[in-house]
Amino acid sequence: MTTYSIGEVAKRTGLSTYTLRFYEKEGLLPSIRKNSAGLRRFSEPDLRWLEIIECLKSMGMPLKAIKHYLDLYKQGATTVMERKRMILEQKEHLEEQMKALQDNIERINFKIKYYELVDEVGESQVFEEHQELKAEYERLFHLKK
Repeated sequence: MTTYSIGEVAKRTGLSTYTLRFYEKEGLLPSIRKNSAGLRRFSEPDLRWLEIIECLKSMGMPLKAIKHYLDLYKQGATTVMERKRMILEQKEHLEEQMKALQDNIERINFKIKYYELVDEVGESQVFEEHQELKAEYERLFHLKK
């Protein structure tokens, strides 16, 4: 069976050796073996495990939740629905973040349009000459009641 040093895994994955050691210490990589000199040796299954960790991390899942997910994964098929629930919760969280980002982009676009009009007519005239802009400002920047 082919094994890889921590340096080789770092090069292959783009993760630092510090991160790999941290993952092991936190129990995310429980099956890393050490050779007779005490050096970590990673197997192909370890690399697949890292792929799962990085996938979940890229979804914004916190390490504590990733650990729980991996613990469930090790328990097998009986935990599929709980793992699905975790992924659905993460999807919902990402959708909320995406909505917040879209709202911020809308505000930025408003500001760009506002400053372009200020450049044309002056700041004191913008809302007088562009009533629709005032309504848009109210919608974007005032708290909803």
